[in-house]
Formats: sequence, structure tokens, C-alpha cells
Amino acid sequence: MSATYSKSSPYYGTGMWGSFLDIWSSKTIPSDVTDAVYQIDTAYIFRPDLLAYDMYKDTNLWWVFAVRNPDVLKDPIFSFIPGVVIYVPTNLVIKRALGL
Repeated sequence: MSATYSKSSPYYGTGMWGSFLDIWSSKTIPSDVTDAVYQIDTAYIFRPDLLAYDMYKDTNLWWVFAVRNPDVLKDPIFSFIPGVVIYVPTNLVIKRALGL
């Protein structure tokens, strides 16, 4: 039995073990010369979903920031605070990485 998640989900490609998700198959978002350097603004404190919507028009891509910046965002929500500088991939890089 396999789980059905959209390609934009961090769980896409993760199988099922009975009625539970199997071991998470993490995704990678490669670095690219087109990545923007972004300092998190106060409007987005603890809300990567809002930045994902403003950048990509899809709140489901909130996890992209944590995957792209694992050394900076130790916690994908509570490390998302004003003043933290992260790399933000372009929409094209994300689409290519996720096969969208």
C-alpha cells in the first residue's frame, strides 16, 4: 500500500507500512545561482507558510525553506524568526527539483 501525496508535499514518495507512513524519504532542493538571499521579515515570524505563499503562491511549500537551509533553520517553524538569513530558491528550481 502506498500513500498518495501531491508532488509538493514533503511526504511525496514515502511509502506506507500498514496504516502508518514508512521511513520518510526526504527531498533535496539543490542550491542554484538563482537562489535569493533573504532576511526573514517580522511579518513571517514562525510562518514559513506565509512566505511560501508570497513567493510561490502555494502554502504547502513551507518546508522548502527548511530543506534548503538545514544549517540555519534547525526547527522549520520556531527557527523562522526575524533577522535570520536564508537562501530562497526560485519557483523554477523548485518545480525542477520536485518534478512539477
